Amino acid sequence: MVSDELITRADKVLMHTYNRFQIVLDSGEGVYLKDVNGKEYLDLAAGIAVFALGYGVKEYNDALKAQVDKLLHTSNLFYNEPAIKACEHITKMTGLDRVFMTNSGTEAIEGAIKLARKYYYVKNGKADSEIIAMNHSFHGRSMGALAVTGNESYRTPFGQLIGGVKFADYNNLDSVKALVNEKTCAIIMETVQGEGGLYPGNKEFIQGVRKLCDEKGIIMILDEIQCGMGRTGTMMAYEQYGVKPDIVTLAKALGCGVPVGAFVAKEEVANAMVPGDHGSTYGGNPFVAAAVNAVFDIFEKKKVLDNVNEVAPYLKERLNEVKAKHSDIVDVRGLGLMCGIEFNHPVGDIVKKAMEKGVIMISAGKNIVRLVPPLVITKSDVDKFISVLEEVI
Repeated sequence: MVSDELITRADKVLMHTYNRFQIVLDSGEGVYLKDVNGKEYLDLAAGIAVFALGYGVKEYNDALKAQVDKLLHTSNLFYNEPAIKACEHITKMTGLDRVFMTNSGTEAIEGAIKLARKYYYVKNGKADSEIIAMNHSFHGRSMGALAVTGNESYRTPFGQLIGGVKFADYNNLDSVKALVNEKTCAIIMETVQGEGGLYPGNKEFIQGVRKLCDEKGIIMILDEIQCGMGRTGTMMAYEQYGVKPDIVTLAKALGCGVPVGAFVAKEEVANAMVPGDHGSTYGGNPFVAAAVNAVFDIFEKKKVLDNVNEVAPYLKERLNEVKAKHSDIVDVRGLGLMCGIEFNHPVGDIVKKAMEKGVIMISAGKNIVRLVPPLVITKSDVDKFISVLEEVI
């Protein structure tokens, strides 16, 4: 088979940093993918919550093709119109004031950490700041992002990371308060924990952290790299909690396939950064910015949020029906089209067998199936998925 030959070639040249599924994907249309052998898959992973609009979207592809023929790159020594427009979209969506465009979510986290620490330095004249992060969180795999990722097994092999990071328990406000001191510059957390198990923040917790930050002059950083851009039923998940962060990080569905991210801050905080403090050669170049603008236009034109709010309750209803039949399902949870199915055993075989039957889904940890489909998924797609899920269980 074509895939076998390609996988053999890949295994000779790629670093073994992923345990890849033995599938070579080739093309996509709507919420379906095809591999190089012509097999079709219903996609419940969306490239890990990236392809919010699905595959083969003509308006999106046309926007990228048009920009390729104009200008791909300028560096940030110059302005470009697509990036200006993209940042206008982002500030309007987030309710914040200033944007720094990056190439990935991890880079957005790095920038957010730097900005929070620089703000503390400007305010206090000292570089001894500390950050509170959450246990079981995931913010990325670079040395800075890893330092605030609440999984010790991810951090230990890499030795000394950036210092001054403490870990509290998510959805436990007292555990956060116990770590706050005069050196605390920021509290960073996902509005909905993804890799850590698909746990939405409790309203009391998110609002409590916001109040604590206001009282103590601490920067609140919300990581919406996975849960932002409409996945939870509002453009930003924090809208549902009645709060606004001081800094928010974005990526994944922001570009729906091109490598782009951003960290966004309110004016007072953003002004702590001055020329020379941070940079990116590629960040916000015309090509990725054209993709971002197309994403925002298509979200509005196709009323993507309306679809999320129609299909998400149906998905949850169908998942709870499955849970009622199968005692090995411990919990069904999440927010919008970001769902976790927790089993009382490892889910590797379930994921593998589902792929054999033409449904792509991924895990979060050993015993949780993670569902982050394209936001254009339909109820009939959900029915097809549920049928396969019951088979493989």
